[in-house]
Amino acid sequence: MRLFLASYRFGADPDRLLRLTGGPGRVAVIANATDAWGSARDSAVVSDLVPLRRLGFEPQELDLRRFVNAPDRLRDELSGYRAVWVRGGNTFVLRAQLARSGADTVLTDLLRADALVYAGYSAGACVLAPSLRGLDLVDDPAEVAAACGVPVVWEGLGLVDHAIVPHYRSPGYPAEESARIERIADGYRRDGVKHRTLTDDEVIVVGEGS
Repeated sequence: MRLFLASYRFGADPDRLLRLTGGPGRVAVIANATDAWGSARDSAVVSDLVPLRRLGFEPQELDLRRFVNAPDRLRDELSGYRAVWVRGGNTFVLRAQLARSGADTVLTDLLRADALVYAGYSAGACVLAPSLRGLDLVDDPAEVAAACGVPVVWEGLGLVDHAIVPHYRSPGYPAEESARIERIADGYRRDGVKHRTLTDDEVIVVGEGS
């Protein structure tokens, strides 16, 4: 299994992503964490396509809303990509869209078979944890009903054995958001929840060199 989990985009060393994928190729961009953003969603997608192209990738948005209740069709679609790139936004909205499309099961199968590289940042990284509890301090679970029309899913995909706290003590991050992020990490420490904090320069890489 190959995972590239960042706080913000590529972290400080984009070459680590290139090494993990074996070089540039087609990458499916999953931006469904932004489905509650209204008209801002389109510009959010473009803001990730551009840096991926600069690295030499061939990115194309793969909107999970097109695959609701169609996991087999989604699996076929993903077979044409070297990697998925899962951007930040609302972790709960992303998790709900993964469940509606069956992408939670499809991606888990493909990753465990090492048929695909998973690269994600912020919400795209957090969703791989065993649980999403605690992240409601920064992401509003209530956005799920309006954006997805389904109940909130509190369980993560469980592809890593720890929670992820992104944007931790990162220079330039808004003070109010930073305070909430600090509270998440403090809560995990108090409750004995296994977790990793990530600054915007840091990444977690699984399968590097394999």
